[in-house]
Amino acid sequence: MFVRLVYESFRRQTRRKLLMAIAVTLGAAVSTAMIAIAVDIGDKISHELRSYGANLLVTPAEDSLDVQIGSVNLKPAGGAYLSEADLPKIKGIFWRNNITGFAPELQTNVKVGGADWTLVGTYFAKKLKFGDQEFTTGARKTFPWWKVNGAWPADDSNQVLVGEKLATENAMSPGKEILVSGRTYGVAGILSTGGPEDGQIVAPLSLVQSLAGKPGAVSKLFVSAVTKPEDAFARRNPDSLTPADRDRWYCSPYPQSIAYQLQEVLPHSHAEQIRQVAQNEGNVLSRIEGLMLLITLAALFTSGLAVSAAMATAMFERRQEIGLMKALGAGHFALFAMFITESFLLACLGGTFGFAAGTLLARKLGQAIFGSAIIVEPVLLPLILAIAVAVTFAGSAAAIRRAVKYDPVHALRGEA
Repeated sequence: MFVRLVYESFRRQTRRKLLMAIAVTLGAAVSTAMIAIAVDIGDKISHELRSYGANLLVTPAEDSLDVQIGSVNLKPAGGAYLSEADLPKIKGIFWRNNITGFAPELQTNVKVGGADWTLVGTYFAKKLKFGDQEFTTGARKTFPWWKVNGAWPADDSNQVLVGEKLATENAMSPGKEILVSGRTYGVAGILSTGGPEDGQIVAPLSLVQSLAGKPGAVSKLFVSAVTKPEDAFARRNPDSLTPADRDRWYCSPYPQSIAYQLQEVLPHSHAEQIRQVAQNEGNVLSRIEGLMLLITLAALFTSGLAVSAAMATAMFERRQEIGLMKALGAGHFALFAMFITESFLLACLGGTFGFAAGTLLARKLGQAIFGSAIIVEPVLLPLILAIAVAVTFAGSAAAIRRAVKYDPVHALRGEA
């Protein structure tokens, strides 16, 4: 009899039940999409923000020393360099797949037309090999905002890029030649970065090493890595952690842990995050997650209100049915169990369809915003069903409580 009563309720109030199911479906769909995006957004945002450039800087360990006795600063003055031969080892760290690119740098002063100019050496699109793995890295990957009017020089060429400011002041253009310290080099292109490079000459690293008389030397290394925004645990000193916590810290893609691993493979190096970039990543991510949480709560609140209104109307329409059941001996528990069962079935129905709709929505949003689909894992379904049940119960609780307390005499007369 109980099953038949529930079945008849759905059959006779199909339109009302459908409205409640749609309300739950919409809330569940938005929740599914927002939760799926929140789970995956860390990597997506980090990949997007790689267009801001490197977020880690590696320098010789000696450069990080700051020894002072009295008024005398004993910090080493130059002469400390990283070895270019060690750079491929970066692809041997635990988070090697998170390294999207790196670009070494070596600067030297040169004479151009009797004036002192800064010559910067780096990789543009250098092919390297670590073990059996071949990869390409350089400024074109590490600094994607660099704009070149003309062509990029090859890393084994005698061509250079001239900064936009220098090119304007000296009437230089792609295809011309420039005399640097008595040697002639071709101008492959004009470089525009909005930074100090606009007033410098940028050349292949090997060329600058030759001019500076420092073969195999690198003064700085800029690394672009996909990282997880730092939290309180990320800021802890790994040497003070228990073995289990240290393994968790080491195996988490925090900027600090990747920097630590870079120091392990690059001898006599000091790695640190570029704070401005890392902090911007964390701020952007926290604000987006806050916005998604607000959208989810608003959608669930709206869904709960819709369920509440629909359930209140349904209970009012069924007051004579409820009065008759109470007159025949139905107690509060039996009525309550019937209405809760109806709500539970509606929640499961709406939650299932909402999960399917939310999966499609998450994929569409991922393609529109990040250019790649966001995959919703099936393990999210139980959570969405739980949210749908909670919203449905919250929305229908007041109406059900009033319904089980109807006076059968007034209910059978059709009175409220």
